Order: sequence, then structure tokens, then C-alpha cells
Amino acid sequence: MGNIIEVLQERGFIDAMTSENLSQVTQKPIKVYCGFDPTADSLHLGNLVAIMGLAWFQRFGHTPVAILGGATGMIGDPSGKTTERQLLDEATIQRNVEGIRKNLEAFLDSNHPTAKPIILNNLDWFKEISMIQFLRDIGKRFRLGPMLSKDSVKTRLNSEEGMSFTEFSYQILQGYDFLHLFKTHGITVELGGSDQWGNITAGIDLIRKTESQEAYGITFSLLTKADGQKFGKSEKGAVWLSPEKLSPYEFYQYLVRVEDADVITLMRMLTFMEMSEIRHYQEWMNRSDYPPRAAQKKLAEEITRLVHGQQGLDMALKVTESMAPGSETKLDLNALESLIENTPCYELSKEALIGKKLIDLLTEAGLQSSKGEARRLIRNGGVYLNNEKVDTENALIEANHLIGEKLLLLSTGKKNKILVRITK
Repeated sequence: MGNIIEVLQERGFIDAMTSENLSQVTQKPIKVYCGFDPTADSLHLGNLVAIMGLAWFQRFGHTPVAILGGATGMIGDPSGKTTERQLLDEATIQRNVEGIRKNLEAFLDSNHPTAKPIILNNLDWFKEISMIQFLRDIGKRFRLGPMLSKDSVKTRLNSEEGMSFTEFSYQILQGYDFLHLFKTHGITVELGGSDQWGNITAGIDLIRKTESQEAYGITFSLLTKADGQKFGKSEKGAVWLSPEKLSPYEFYQYLVRVEDADVITLMRMLTFMEMSEIRHYQEWMNRSDYPPRAAQKKLAEEITRLVHGQQGLDMALKVTESMAPGSETKLDLNALESLIENTPCYELSKEALIGKKLIDLLTEAGLQSSKGEARRLIRNGGVYLNNEKVDTENALIEANHLIGEKLLLLSTGKKNKILVRITK
């Protein structure tokens, strides 16, 4: 299986390492950590690189430690930001911490025989430290020269807004995290995105100064598209990992739609697929017998299963199939309800719906601009009711069309769909 460092390098994870000795250090089981500040109540697709980094270390027998930033989240990391973060209140931070904890617990293997994951909240140790104690014991170990030379600091200091002392102090807090974890849990490696280099090295320097021992850091490449843009944004916002914020179906669909130029990179970094299989897809995509989006479908299945489990993937596949006009997959209420937040809805009472002419419903719901166009589309075979082609212009909506007595699906063509929902 090779060394964890070699595997991560082959898959394109590693942007930089603080020491070439890491290949030797990781020959025996160690503990590695990565921090996640609770800026939202869910992690998103871009965070998956760091989570996969922890998961890969766990697969090689190393203990993954995830740190929830209940304390640092109150300050705000300036890394990669051109303006000051808006400070969150404690209740919001606590809610976000619990949401992120669920993401991590669903992903890391809690049944690993020798390297069960550890999830900690840095508020648990920061709340015990007074400001005077922290400045005397920790602050005196930092020098302004190196702190000011950090890229995240220089960029902000040269901006019109500048930087507050609050955000300037963030690197001290993250540095202390590493020292605390080194002393209390024996953690020797910190992982993070490439924008975390300055914060990671701050912790390594602090450990060297206070403990006279060596610690290490690894930064991962940020998840970007072939054109340089960040991954993880859709038309509706962030591609969240929590099903409450983005359904498994929408998550799956986002990945099915990624460009050919990006799919192999995502396979390497966001799945556990063997490199031989990834290379097969890479070669297959250049051949004439390659079915369009076969690699994207494989990618979407692998990542959706990792994030949402087999049940979530099954639902995503079922809804995807059932949304295809003419599909033989039987629609059910669960499949349709999973689409409510992501598909246009038209609501009316049951009394108003039953017996209504389909052409009237098509125009009222906005799928067609006129009854004449609706009739022409039906004659041309372009209208579907619950995925069944409508072949009569005078079709009426009947009670048996309702799925679960609540919903029905109207489609014109392959992409224009609307859910009709019965109001209470």
C-alpha cells in the first residue's frame, strides 16, 4: 500500500511539508490533527480535501484528530480573506460546532480497530486560560517580525480595510492549539489547506521554543477547477455536506455536472478509488467508445456514498432516474419530497386541482406561456405527467395522479419541471 506521504503525493494532495523527514516519521502510528472553525453549521465540498486527508491517515493506521474551533471561531481566521470576518455570537457558534461534528462523525471511521477518531473543541482549553496568563506564557514566545511577515497578514495590512488586533492574534491562538495538543495528546502533525501555512508554522515554532521538540506540518492543495476558480459553489450557493442544507440528490447532481477537465482531479482527491482505476477513466475519456459523463457519474456515486452513505446515494440515484421523462422508475412520495427545496413548486387546493384541464395547469404553473403552445407541445409528445407522456390535448388531472395524495410532477422537455403540491 506504500507510505501515506507517497500516496498523498501521488494523488495530488500535498502542497508543502515542513520537513522531508515526514516519510520516516509516518512509518509508525502517529496522531495528526486538522482544525475546522465553525463559520457555518455544515462543512462544504471544499472542506472535503482536509477531511479526506484525515481519513487517508486513518487508513494507514494513524489516529485522526479533528479540532472544532469553538474558541478560534469567535476570533475569525484572516487567512485567505480580504476583509474582516463578521463575528458570530456564542449560540450560533455552538450550533455550528454541533453541525460540523455530525459531518466529521459521519465521515471518519469510528470502528477502526487501532485508530479511532478523536473530535475535540478548543473552547474546552481556552476557556480555562486568563488573558494575563496567556500573554505571559504564550504571547511572549511570539515576535512581531515573523508574525507580520505572514502572507495572510501582509495582504490585509496593505489593504484599505487593514487588520484588527483581534484577527492579528489568530495565529497565536492556532499556534497554542498545536502546543496544547502536542503536550496533552501527543499529536505531532498538523494538516491544513495551503492558506494555513503561516498558522501551522507558528505552532511548530512554539513547540520548538517551549518543548525543544520537533513537530510537523502538511498543507494540502486547495480544491480548484482547471480554470483556477474554487470548487464548492453552485448556482444556489455552497455545496454543503449536511443533507439538511443540500439534499443528496442535489449534491449528486452537482458532481455529475462537473467539467471533463476537473473530474480526474476530483477522483484523486475526493475518493478512495485506486489510482489504476482513475487512470483507466482518464484514458477512457479520450477514446471514441467513451459514454458521455461516465466518469462524472462514477465520481458522483463515490463521493455521494462517502458523504451521505449508501442510503443517501440510493435516494439520489432513485430521484435522478425518476426525474427523467418517460422513466419506468415508479415515483414515490419520498423521492418527490426530496425535490421540493430544489424544484419549482406550484400550490393549489385539491378541490381546485382535481378535474382541472392539463393545458390550464401548464399555463397557470408557468411551464407554458399560452394554451395554444401547451396544446402544440402535447401533440408533439413533449409533455409528461409523473414521467408518463401525455397523448391527449383534453387530459384532465385525476385523483389517482397524486403521489401520496400530495404531489404530482409536470415536465415539458427534459429540463423544465415543476412540482404541483396540494395545500392543506
